[in-house]
Amino acid sequence: MPRVAGCDPGSSSLDILVLEDGEVVDQVRFESAPLRTDPAAPIAWLQSHGPFDLIAGPSGYGLPLVRAADCTEAQLNLMSLVRPDERGQAKGVSAFSETVRRFRDAKLPVVFLPGVIHLSSVPTHRKFNHIDLGTPDKVCVAALALERIADTWTREGPFCVLELGSAFTAAIVVSEHGQIIDGVGGSSGALGWQSPGAWDGEASYLLSPLAKADLFRGGAVAIDDSDARRLAVVESLVRMVGGLCGLHEPYDQFEKIVLSGRLFATEPSFVDSLHLATALAPFARSMYEVQSIGSLEGAWVKEAAQGAAIIADGLAGGKHAELVDDLKLREAQGHVLAWLHHPRADDVRKLFA
Repeated sequence: MPRVAGCDPGSSSLDILVLEDGEVVDQVRFESAPLRTDPAAPIAWLQSHGPFDLIAGPSGYGLPLVRAADCTEAQLNLMSLVRPDERGQAKGVSAFSETVRRFRDAKLPVVFLPGVIHLSSVPTHRKFNHIDLGTPDKVCVAALALERIADTWTREGPFCVLELGSAFTAAIVVSEHGQIIDGVGGSSGALGWQSPGAWDGEASYLLSPLAKADLFRGGAVAIDDSDARRLAVVESLVRMVGGLCGLHEPYDQFEKIVLSGRLFATEPSFVDSLHLATALAPFARSMYEVQSIGSLEGAWVKEAAQGAAIIADGLAGGKHAELVDDLKLREAQGHVLAWLHHPRADDVRKLFA
């Protein structure tokens, strides 16, 4: 009966969910502002609610399943991906980095999870010149989706997880074998609520030098015209989901499109105005297969924290072991900068060595 915890360090809060023998027994949310003041608060909470067999810690851009006790300073920097000239200055990311450092040093059974780009189930050619194909929290949401649709998914084709976060929007493709095979990350995909998503190269050139904070600016919320905002988001989502759909068998439809994300709670009227079931129906077997992810029984924290706890449970040999084995997380390898191919790529990698 493993007792485990999963963490999600989102843009708006850090959530933790505790599972015992696969069942929800506790959960908590730390809002961003208090967390900046006391980055050790989640550690104190976990220490008072243990002991744990395993904790899936906040993982940023991810590591290939590294235990906290083995995590180096360079690996900590790879999880936040802040240039040396900005370290300690990017407020939100600096708070995340400090919290992760507390997890690393807490002598708790913490493991840092991989992102999509680390997964061996994703073909190498899809990683070319990419960093963000989906951060570890998106892997966690995919794990929750696998658990939630297990009774209705026929495994006759892949499904897509669409995550509308409070800042970023991302999509993950899961094969009929339960493996993540593709993804579009929040900083490289559709227009997000706060994030512009994929950057126009000329725009990024003209706005350079970009700061880390610029990844959280220029999203849908910056568009004053409500109709234009809605159309911009819908068309951006259709381009992303449609593009992914066209690459994977049966090429015309996903078996399911599973919807998740904090934006459903923070901006419900805006999400309702998108009419996602109708907009995305051409890419699913029917509009009825565009569905909300739902939650584990008794859980109210964010979906990614629920998925992280599922992964921790599976890694610890619990009831979700087969689900986690299918995800092939133990075979994750490399680092987020490994697949950059550019004349200055080695210079970038040296900044995080």
